[in-house]
Amino acid sequence: MPVPPALLELNSVSYRLNDRPLLQALSFSLAPGEFVMLRGPSGSGKSTLLKLMASMLTPDSGRILFTGQDIAALDPVAYRRQVSYGFQSPQLFGDTVRDNLAFPYLIRNLPVDEARIRDGLAQAALPEATLTKPVTALSGGEKQRVALLRNLQCMPRVLLLDEVTSALDEENKQRIGAFIRHETRQHRTAVVWVSHDRQEECQADRVLWLENQHVTDLPPSAVEQP
Repeated sequence: MPVPPALLELNSVSYRLNDRPLLQALSFSLAPGEFVMLRGPSGSGKSTLLKLMASMLTPDSGRILFTGQDIAALDPVAYRRQVSYGFQSPQLFGDTVRDNLAFPYLIRNLPVDEARIRDGLAQAALPEATLTKPVTALSGGEKQRVALLRNLQCMPRVLLLDEVTSALDEENKQRIGAFIRHETRQHRTAVVWVSHDRQEECQADRVLWLENQHVTDLPPSAVEQP
């Protein structure tokens, strides 16, 4: 029986920033349902790597494959509905929290799942009244949670998370981490998560360490906390 292709695969991907090599010949793959923590020193290119995987940047060389197809040949809008990027600094829009949480359904011409929205708010420790709250009135931690809930409304096949809990206190970090793990396990969504939090790393199946333009594959908890 032929082996199915990896869900997401990087083949010798390189990228230059301001004419300086930032990432060199990176190769690794991501399986359905796999939970990977991406770590490394500040400035090593972790956010850039996520953006390459999200088709927000284009590699200078090498290929990124999604279910065996080069993402350069795929419709970017359709691809980003299946490979979702979560920003460290949330990009909220519209007037209210509801506008943001309803958006994933509207762009797919699906009925808004009110029960899922309410359950997500509860899991993120946000009261239901938050739905009518103006996005301009949200704290940094509230913005991060709302943006993440928006990513999780229509579950993607790959979730790329860039320090999405950095503005949260320890209790909410643990709560959100458990919620992400539950949702991604249930839907067999693959995750690549950039985080400096050791507790979040413990949820990972493996750790990718990015330094000096290259990645090293490590078991969880093999990297000393900086």
